[in-house]
Amino acid sequence: MTIRIGLLPQVAAAHFVSHLHIMVLAALFPLLPAFLNVDYVALGLALSVFNIVTALVQAPMGFAVDRHGARRLLLMALALGSCSFLLIALLPGYTCLLVGMALAGVANAVYHPADYALLSRHINPAHIGKAFSVHTFAGFLGAAVAPVLLLGVAVASGPAMAFATAALVGFAALALLLIPGSALAQVSDTPPAPAPKPVQAQRVALLSPMIISLTLLFVLLNLSTGAIEKFSVAALMQGQGVALYWANSALTAFLFASAFGVLAGGALADRTQRHGVVAASAFAVACVLMLLVATAGLSEPLLLAVLGAAGFLTGVIAPSRDMLVRAAATKGAEGKTFGIVSTGFNIGGAIGPVGFGWLLDQGHPNAIFWASAAFMGLTVALTLLQEWVMARQRKVTALQLSFK
Repeated sequence: MTIRIGLLPQVAAAHFVSHLHIMVLAALFPLLPAFLNVDYVALGLALSVFNIVTALVQAPMGFAVDRHGARRLLLMALALGSCSFLLIALLPGYTCLLVGMALAGVANAVYHPADYALLSRHINPAHIGKAFSVHTFAGFLGAAVAPVLLLGVAVASGPAMAFATAALVGFAALALLLIPGSALAQVSDTPPAPAPKPVQAQRVALLSPMIISLTLLFVLLNLSTGAIEKFSVAALMQGQGVALYWANSALTAFLFASAFGVLAGGALADRTQRHGVVAASAFAVACVLMLLVATAGLSEPLLLAVLGAAGFLTGVIAPSRDMLVRAAATKGAEGKTFGIVSTGFNIGGAIGPVGFGWLLDQGHPNAIFWASAAFMGLTVALTLLQEWVMARQRKVTALQLSFK
């Protein structure tokens, strides 16, 4: 019996798992110091190992996707990422945590280049913007589900069972992608031939100012939202005396609202050409809301509302971000381009956790929210600069065409 499952749901399921796996350690942060007998800096180091490994291998994985096929590598990534968390569950301890996070970092390096290569090559260009929105929404949803699911399992059955649950979710997605007759099963692992271009020209295109600028944007995005996603629960409990239930609920509100912000951002992206202005405006308001969390001593219900609003606004930027990267990619080099640019996430993920963990250990929990606001402000500045440069390029192009 043939089961027909579309490519987008399958790729979205893989992206759901990738973001859930990214959030495993962050979701369990409040319980892990006692469970592993380590401090927050040590846990931040484990997160940094994950991100450093991903940063080192993501660009090569992008080249591997273009050379060996996205389907094969995506299946391998799901298997490896799931096995890494199963290892931590079966052999709990700090050394195994570092090994498992390193292996998970290798798996994480595959998802973005493989996912975007599959969507760019096999989705109708007329619907690619919506496809990117659904794909990104699934990832944000995975991040939003992680604290509720994994912390709930950890409280009921212990952190080891929470790690095992993360592994089981990954294996379930792998089974979905392996269904015979599904759209992914019919995708050829022979990549399309790239547009003929000298090797030197291809290298220049992959290191263009736009690619470098987008990579830096991804660094700032990770630092600004990563502070909230991975450290806000501990910061709220330690700095403002918020109970674990309310602190975790506030993070969940931020993450779920981010997911729906992605869908709203996709709708906005179809209605405007000023993507930079929309993104900068959204992040500017989110910056103000982070300053409010840092300084106002909000009540628990108001805290949920403010972090939810901030999450929604940070999600709005995602579809425009993905479309910019796709526009910068040449045919046949989508994996390489997304691999290079997505490295920015991991650079931010390698820098941020140790610094944020140090702030908590030094007794400055509210500095987590100040730092998030500062990085949001830098994101606004870079986005507006990109918009200004692109506007000038459009004017130059229009003038050149008018003289022809």
